[in-house]
Amino acid sequence: MSDLATNSTASAAAPTPRIGFVSLGCPKALTDSELILTQLSAEGYATSKTFQGADLVIVNTCGFIDDAVRESLDTIGEALAANGKVIVTGCLGAKTGDGGGNLVRQMHPSVLAVTGPHATQEVMDAVHLHVPKPHDPFIDLVPAAGIKLTPRHYAYLKISEGCNHRCSFCIIPSMRGDLVSRPIGDVLNEARALFEGGVKELLVISQDTSAYGVDVKYRTGFWDGKPVKTKMLDLVAQLGELAKQHGAWVRLHYVYPYPHVDEILPLMAEGLVLPYLDVPFQHAHPDVLKRMKRPASGERNLERLLKWREACPEIVVRSTFIAGFPGETEAEFEYLLDFLKEAQIDRAGCFAYSPIDRRALDLHRRLPWRDRSRVRVLA
Repeated sequence: MSDLATNSTASAAAPTPRIGFVSLGCPKALTDSELILTQLSAEGYATSKTFQGADLVIVNTCGFIDDAVRESLDTIGEALAANGKVIVTGCLGAKTGDGGGNLVRQMHPSVLAVTGPHATQEVMDAVHLHVPKPHDPFIDLVPAAGIKLTPRHYAYLKISEGCNHRCSFCIIPSMRGDLVSRPIGDVLNEARALFEGGVKELLVISQDTSAYGVDVKYRTGFWDGKPVKTKMLDLVAQLGELAKQHGAWVRLHYVYPYPHVDEILPLMAEGLVLPYLDVPFQHAHPDVLKRMKRPASGERNLERLLKWREACPEIVVRSTFIAGFPGETEAEFEYLLDFLKEAQIDRAGCFAYSPIDRRALDLHRRLPWRDRSRVRVLA
């Protein structure tokens, strides 16, 4: 009896294992981090604010451009130096190095495990191997919407993974795969849990929000006992109705300017969704867009913007543009400047082209990487 009591006391006094966590990269990576942290919390792990105070560190990486790769590799190195036990996940984990080997393993061979993006179970398996999980806590210790890394008033809602496009400047499909749309019922359940948890602004994200449902041929799903198509318009309409019930907003990001996006504008005009579109145009000249292998009809973007503003005069359009893309001539750059003046983009992010490994591009014609004069002109 005394032995049993002693063992119980020792078990109860056992410290809770602590996991350090670093999340790098885009909002899609952030939602992956939230899923991992939610599972860690559900299994009774605590988080550590420092590398030194953790039993193990997880680094969720970005591998999109060279600067992001460097930041991720440096962070892994810092975690290894301070802690020694590091698991790497995210896009950089899927990137190959010299000779076809894993880049992270080549640069940091002492890491415990390496996974690609959206690999929650693989990460958890590695955690269990090196830091055994504690006792199962009561389920109500975890919020219904999971663990979030954003402030309480807003949250990201990822509706799909991957992308079907093969833009010549982008390696995301090679790391995150082709488009995989989440079941619409799962998306709406998560949105409702977020609103009920106090979220006042829901930011809808994916690699290509406009393509939601393409991979499943817009099949009909079910939510709250009602049939709902796995399609952008149907999803946004339902999100808008949910938001209205909670006095909240819905904001759309990463929207490609396909013709069917026009169907969303009436929802914005009537106040169901924020009159805001984040549209990554990247350029305006037809020849540059062709070299970029961009989807949608780039040469008709001005016409589409005019149509959107007619349907919803309050709309705010944000976009991003790349200067110095391989082969870009002065005339093509001037064409882009003229487009910006005529399009009246409300918010724009301007970036110098960043070379990416193994892209089939005529790199010797690229604007010199350190010459950012065109970016300054755009700004």
